[in-house]
Amino acid sequence: MYKHILVPSDGSEFSQAAARQAVSFAKGVGARVTALYVKPPHPVHYYVEGVEFNLPSPNRYDELDEQEAQRILGFVAGLCQEAGVSCDKVSLTSDVVHDAIIDSASKRGCDLICMASHGRRGLSALLLGSETTKVLTHSKIPVLVLR
Repeated sequence: MYKHILVPSDGSEFSQAAARQAVSFAKGVGARVTALYVKPPHPVHYYVEGVEFNLPSPNRYDELDEQEAQRILGFVAGLCQEAGVSCDKVSLTSDVVHDAIIDSASKRGCDLICMASHGRRGLSALLLGSETTKVLTHSKIPVLVLR
């Protein structure tokens, strides 16, 4: 059936619950998992009327972002280890999350993407749109949406 499942996570409660279900599914069908975290690109510095908003240097930002990525990916990898499921961890940077998810699944030979029905809530979800909906709309690889 399925042999390689991509499990994108943003660290939210919804994506953690979806990861639990995805790992259980992977174990049941004998598939391996690739956990994916898509990091946002480094923000630009802003100046307003002579005042600079002090953001971390690009190197420090990358370091902090990668620490967060490893924390989130470590959660999924821990679930896989407990279940006896093989797991790879991947973090990458992109400002177009749904494209990064689909491209990662395709490049890594995944035959299924398992992801949460939603992560963000409220105004941010309305403004940003649902990454899950965008993946469903654009992916040629099957997508299993978990609630």
